[in-house]
Amino acid sequence: MLKVFLVEDEIVMREGIKNNVPWEEEGFLFAGEASDGELAYPMIQELKPDIIITDIKMPFMDGLQLSRLVKKELPDTKIIVLSGYDDFDYAKQAIGIGITDYLLKPISAAKLIEAVKEVAGQIEKERARQGELIRYHEKIAEYEQLERQRFFTDLMFNRMDMTEILDRGRRLEIDLTARYYQVVLYKIMQAEENFAYSQELVELNEGLQEMLAGQKNVYAFERGAEGWALLLKSDSSEEADRLLQEMMTALSSVPEGGGLMYFGGIGKRVQRLRELPESYDHADRAFSLRYMGRLNRFASEEELRRPPLPNMEEIDLSTLDVGKIDRRILENFLKSGLKEETPHFIEEYFAGLGEENTSSLMFRQYITMDLYFCTAAFVESLGYDMDCITQHCGDIKDIAMVIEDLAQTGEYLVRLVGEAIGLRDRASVKKYAGMLESARQYIEQNYDKEEISLNTVAASVNISPSHFSSIFSQEMGETFIEYLTNVRMEKAKELLMCSNKKSSEIAYAVGYKDAHYFSYLFKKTQDCTPKEYRMRGRSG
Repeated sequence: MLKVFLVEDEIVMREGIKNNVPWEEEGFLFAGEASDGELAYPMIQELKPDIIITDIKMPFMDGLQLSRLVKKELPDTKIIVLSGYDDFDYAKQAIGIGITDYLLKPISAAKLIEAVKEVAGQIEKERARQGELIRYHEKIAEYEQLERQRFFTDLMFNRMDMTEILDRGRRLEIDLTARYYQVVLYKIMQAEENFAYSQELVELNEGLQEMLAGQKNVYAFERGAEGWALLLKSDSSEEADRLLQEMMTALSSVPEGGGLMYFGGIGKRVQRLRELPESYDHADRAFSLRYMGRLNRFASEEELRRPPLPNMEEIDLSTLDVGKIDRRILENFLKSGLKEETPHFIEEYFAGLGEENTSSLMFRQYITMDLYFCTAAFVESLGYDMDCITQHCGDIKDIAMVIEDLAQTGEYLVRLVGEAIGLRDRASVKKYAGMLESARQYIEQNYDKEEISLNTVAASVNISPSHFSSIFSQEMGETFIEYLTNVRMEKAKELLMCSNKKSSEIAYAVGYKDAHYFSYLFKKTQDCTPKEYRMRGRSG
């Protein structure tokens, strides 16, 4: 309900307005009253009413003085002035202050409520416009975030030439002019890799986003369930050292307790933009060390530099990190690792066992068989039978053919673990298939509603937004906003080709109240304007 506050010095008039108008029946809350502006002002500051009805002529502080103060403090509050003086000067002053309506006494209850309802209609329209503007900016921000993610991916995988890099960077307000560059991968995670909702984790990531947005010479890119990628730039090696140290210090401030931890992988420093994929690769390899045990630290690319393997058969226990034989390391990776991380994981797993030891045929056989049994047990826990395990993981007898050569052993284990992760992902798709189908149906039925959002869709399938976002992007191969936008664009294309609706009408029909925003998104996603798309179809 909109709150109404009354300021009137004549007690009979004040009581009549208060008691003779059915405020609640008409959809208003009578929030308070005062006999003059001086008494009313502090009450208005506390109650923050939506509509003020005030007399002009009052002792101590009149209605115009009160209106000036209120408009300065609460500019969105609407003011209706009552006056027994048909004086043009009062009307002029009222208009100058920004008063919404000016009514002459005496006035009936019906006339007053009619005026108040008209003002209420103005308030609702203004709030609707403000809501649309807020949603417009939110959606623009979401789309720009997607553009940033695509830009980072294209940059890290050498999909652009220098001109395109600089051009797309400028559009995203990313200035990549510098002498040195470095990639850092970072993630805050729960002690057990799962999708359980954690308010503390949400708040930490929100705080991290705000902190990174204010950093100079640091560009942050969200990577969904895999955390963040940071691109650091600097103009001297000293500045690069300082910036990296500052970022590690800032990112290490995850509070102890609550089961939350962090891990970071630091890429090598490079001097050319086209060398950034190399920095990213080193950061990614270092980032994969989070499966190897100790967390709450940053792993650097120096940890990945290993001397060549010696040619010897003896097992040197002094170089063996016994903790690396712990099956839980592989189990953790099988549960939450990415298939593309598997080569790095196997490489670092072997490196932690001691290079002298992995050159031993006997030791390699033991480790390979242990990893095979661990992987087979994991696949079985997913609900697959032995025939499927043998089909995808191979027969244990195959091990004898791959352990003769260290490189061959590594390739075999990469395939083995990779196949297991593939089966895990397929089981995950099956597990979430019902939920995702319900979400898709909800989107299909509600895409035309402007209020549809990640939160409303997640609520429709009874799951937390963060959990839903991770599952949706992982299983669907695109983010929620990308999927929703694609659904809306397909519906818009149908209407452009199969109806004579105006572009503004089509925008409304597919869930966009702002036609300009719709046109902006259409051109971004379809590489042409709605008008050009329609003409293209008609010319064909």
